[in-house]
Amino acid sequence: MAVLLTVLLLFFAGFVAGFILLVMGAINFDISNSEIPPGVNQPAKLRIIHVTLISTAVVGKILENLGICTQVSFVRYMQGRKILGGDPELFIKDLWFEKVPVRIYQPKAPSASQRRGVMFFHGGGWVFGSIETHEKLCRAIARESDSVVVSVGYRLAPEHKYPAAYEDCLNATQHFLQHLELYGVDPARVTVCGDSAGGNLAAAVSQTLAGRSDLPRLRAQILIYPGLQALDFNLPSYHQNRGVPLLFRERAAFYVLQYLNGNAADLEEVLEGSHIPIDIKLNYQKWVSADKIPEEFKVRGYKPRVLLDCTTEGFERVKRFCEPNLCPLLAEDSVVHQLPESFILTCEYDVLRDDGLLYKKRLEDNGVRVTWYHLQDGFHGIINPFYWDCLSFPAGKRGLDSIMNFLKSL
Repeated sequence: MAVLLTVLLLFFAGFVAGFILLVMGAINFDISNSEIPPGVNQPAKLRIIHVTLISTAVVGKILENLGICTQVSFVRYMQGRKILGGDPELFIKDLWFEKVPVRIYQPKAPSASQRRGVMFFHGGGWVFGSIETHEKLCRAIARESDSVVVSVGYRLAPEHKYPAAYEDCLNATQHFLQHLELYGVDPARVTVCGDSAGGNLAAAVSQTLAGRSDLPRLRAQILIYPGLQALDFNLPSYHQNRGVPLLFRERAAFYVLQYLNGNAADLEEVLEGSHIPIDIKLNYQKWVSADKIPEEFKVRGYKPRVLLDCTTEGFERVKRFCEPNLCPLLAEDSVVHQLPESFILTCEYDVLRDDGLLYKKRLEDNGVRVTWYHLQDGFHGIINPFYWDCLSFPAGKRGLDSIMNFLKSL
C-alpha cells in the first residue's frame, strides 16, 4: 500500500511539473513573439495582464487536449467568474429583450427629467466577453453619466456565426427603443456604444437604424477602438502593432473568421490579402486604403504591399466580408450620411487604430459630426477597467473620461 501511494504521489508530482513546464513554455513562446512599445506607460502592468490572459488560454488548451472541456469554454468561465456585489447608486436587473439576455443599470437617484439611454455591446472578438466581463464599465457609465445602460449578452462565435451577434444587438436595441417609457429614457437621447467587436456591432446597428422612421432616431454612436473591416489586414497599424498586446494582428483576423465561418481555415490568405479579388479591392480603395491614413500615423514604419488576387473558391468562403453588417466601413454613402453624431476612440498601439481613422474620415466626408479621441499611449483593451485597480492605466482613465464628457454633452 505504501509503495502504491508513493507511486501515485510521484505520478501526480510529475504530472504537475509537466503541466507547469508546458504552461511556462507556451507563455515564454508567446512573450518572445510580442512587443510592448516604449510609448506605452507602465509596461510591466501590461505584461502582467498579457501573461495572465496567455496562461488562461494555455491551461484551457491543455484541458481541451485532455478531453475535460474546450479551450473556449474554459476561457469564458475564467473571464466571467468575477461577480461584483450590489451597487448603492444603481438598480441592476437581468431581463430578456426579444429572447436576448440583457442587464439594465438604472440610477437610483430621482431625476427631474427623462434620462439618456445607452445600449452597450461588449467586446471580445465575437468569441469571448460577456455582460459580466464589462460589468464594471457599464456601472461606471451609468453612474458617471446618469444614464440608463442596457448591456447586451449577444450570442457568441464559433457556436453562433454571423449574423447572430448582429441580429441579437439589433433586436435588443429595437425592443428598447419601443419601450423607452418603461425605463424613463428620453427618446431623443439614446446612444449605441461598444468596444472592439462591440464597436463593430454598434456601428452596424446604427447603420441599420439610420433610415428607420418607425423608431426614435439614435442620438449618437460611441465606437471604442472598433474593428470595422476585414478586407485589408496590411494597413499601417496592423503591421506597426502586429505583436502588441492585447490584440495581435493574427488574432484580429482569427476572430473575424471565427465570427464569419466558425473556423480559421482561410487565416493565411486573409493575412496576406489574397482572400478578396483585386477588382473588388480596387473598388473599395476609395474607403479602405493606406492612402487615406494621415502621414503622421505612418512614421513608425510602413511599406505598401503589392495587391494579391484570390481564387474564386477562396472568395466564395469569405465573400460576406463585403457586407456592411459585418464590415460597417463598406456601407454606401447614402447610409453613412444619415448616421448620428459619433464618438470614435483610437489607440496608437492598436492594430485596429486605422479602422477607426478610416471610419472617422468617411463620417466627416459625409457631413456627420465626429468627436475623435486618440490615446497616444494607449493599447487595445485599455478602456475596460480591470477588476484589480492596481492594473488600471492613466490612459484608460483619460479615455473613459472622454467618453463620459461626450455622453454628458448629449
